[in-house]
Amino acid sequence: MSNLPDEAFRDTIGTIDEGGNRKFIFPKKPSGKFYEYRKWVSYVLLAILVANPFIKVNGNQFMMFNILERRFNIFGFPFWPQDFYLFVISMLVGIVFILLFTVVFGRIFCGWICPQTIFLELVFRRIEYWIDGDRGAQTRLAKQEWNGEKIRKRLTKWFIFFVISFLIANVFLAYLVGSDQLFLMIEEGPIKQSSNFIALLIFTAVFYFVFVWFREQVCIIACPYGRLQGVLLDNKSINVAYDFVRGEKELGRAKYNKQEDRAVTGKGDCIDCKQCVHVCPMGIDIRNGTQLECTNCTACIDECDTIMENVGLPKGLIRYASEDEIEKKEPFKFTARMKGYTAVLIILLGIFVGMLFLRNDVQAIVLRLPGQLFQHKGDKISNIYTYKIVNKTMNDFTDIHFGLIDQKGTIKNVGNQKFKVPKQGISQGTLFIEIDKALLEGDKTKVQIGVYNGDKLIETTSTNFLGPRSFN
Repeated sequence: MSNLPDEAFRDTIGTIDEGGNRKFIFPKKPSGKFYEYRKWVSYVLLAILVANPFIKVNGNQFMMFNILERRFNIFGFPFWPQDFYLFVISMLVGIVFILLFTVVFGRIFCGWICPQTIFLELVFRRIEYWIDGDRGAQTRLAKQEWNGEKIRKRLTKWFIFFVISFLIANVFLAYLVGSDQLFLMIEEGPIKQSSNFIALLIFTAVFYFVFVWFREQVCIIACPYGRLQGVLLDNKSINVAYDFVRGEKELGRAKYNKQEDRAVTGKGDCIDCKQCVHVCPMGIDIRNGTQLECTNCTACIDECDTIMENVGLPKGLIRYASEDEIEKKEPFKFTARMKGYTAVLIILLGIFVGMLFLRNDVQAIVLRLPGQLFQHKGDKISNIYTYKIVNKTMNDFTDIHFGLIDQKGTIKNVGNQKFKVPKQGISQGTLFIEIDKALLEGDKTKVQIGVYNGDKLIETTSTNFLGPRSFN
């Protein structure tokens, strides 16, 4: 028996009708073992998601992705524009981990971990079930004329959805601009913080649109991860799968008849109750095989197990399994492709950890001023430079000055010889380096410059010092 979908299924998706119009899905309220697990996982992840931008480690926000200022905090580690290579590697580690997880366990990330699924299924839909009722009640309410009951339920639901969208937008803004800026906006008001307030309203509108109208189409149309399934999944990947061998058998699906023994008649264990379709939040029929829309949310597993238990048939007609396990009864194997992704992940993790330990808390850059040649000052040669010092720590440096490490000479800062670099701040300016021409090695000499805070050397950098070609 083949598990391939028929032509009609391949030509349509669950959220579009035959005329190409949006078809809203009213899934049955899920229940069962996996749904209870998902609820607890979602509650923990929601708590982490909300708390992340408001937790600080050594004064640094635990998670922040300030794209405009190119400042990122990951697990309390600050990444500046100068550390962008570290941020890129950390993102690559995350991507490879998700790819490996998908190759092994399918799209389980979407159903259990993705914020879109958690908010939609475990927050907004639960409120919808509370206000509008279960699948049948929601379907009737959608077809019902706009009377007092429908208006009251719609306005109540939309208002609660707007409030939740506004709260989500605040958390999202805290990730982007920082929780300190968010609290400052609350303290000073929207007029003084107009740019942040406008961004907050835009995010609120986007989240409201997504969770009120766009919903599951985010996973089908907007999210690129679902498209990767066709590339990443194979017959060895573990997915939420329908056991078509057991469900179809020789005579295929058939309605349940308690007077007959299906093992004797040759009918499949699937009684064609369509409860797996009714409970699916994506509106698909899992019996047609792995599909783009499936997020591995396990709602169909719980529903099918309940039906199987009620009719006295073994559970597991829909379960976590690979194609080869169902069709060939082969146990799970860690394939060469999985080992390859694992090797890449370990290598990237090693590179990231190594670079993280080699990363300096203070970064100094000293560059010769473009277009300027050296100057003669008696027996000394002078070069002019610009400098930039980045303080990545949460401590103020109040006594910063420069000194030559491997050369005898002087460094004169334009302005005060000693200056301050604030915590997580930048200081930049101009300086002159003067070296006796007799000490120069040629027309270009490499010099080491030390950056000191008081008597403590906190960073070293190097630059080229230009001089005359001949000293005769």
